[in-house]
Amino acid sequence: MRHKGVNKDETRLRVTDAISRGFRKHGFAGVGVDALAKGAGVTSGAFYSHFGSKSGAFEVALGVGLDEVISGIPHYQREFGANWVKAFVDYYLGKAHREDLECGCAMASLTPEVVRAGTDMQAVFEEKMNVIVDIVARGLEAENHAAARARAWAMLAVLIGGLNLARAVQCRTTIGELANAIAAAAVAAAGPSCIVKDLTQSAPRAVPGPSSRA
Repeated sequence: MRHKGVNKDETRLRVTDAISRGFRKHGFAGVGVDALAKGAGVTSGAFYSHFGSKSGAFEVALGVGLDEVISGIPHYQREFGANWVKAFVDYYLGKAHREDLECGCAMASLTPEVVRAGTDMQAVFEEKMNVIVDIVARGLEAENHAAARARAWAMLAVLIGGLNLARAVQCRTTIGELANAIAAAAVAAAGPSCIVKDLTQSAPRAVPGPSSRA
């Protein structure tokens, strides 16, 4: 029985990863349940068994995608110390990430979909974005946490909007010009960064929100 339980968990993780990539690449309206199920290697019936509905699957994909950011930013804070913002910005606007819709950051890929989603989806998004902002804020030098959060919001807004803008144009010269300008603006918005002393602690949740299952 234990073996079966492990297989079930592994299957759900594999299916979740596949549907997350499908939503990031095609958007909510751009892909159907049959295509998502096929990409995950399961039947449509199994898809509904796992997620209940297409909206339920998207909510899981959104939560999982934002959790990747929540676990990913501390990696940059740990590896690059006081230079973590520049390193993160360089990665975020770099060619590899710009061209990888399927496995790229959920903040950029899925935020436009959340705008058109219902209040439940937006509540999940807001809760996790507040966690992300707190993680970014603890790596910024500021007179207080509120000021650091304000700069964290500004940095993330520049990156999310800027990445989508860079992805929407084709000319390599224009893309390079955009990416360089956005990177400079994001670093400026963040202001001085600092070494995070304790990366073992979870970022504080300044704004409580509904619980999400991702």
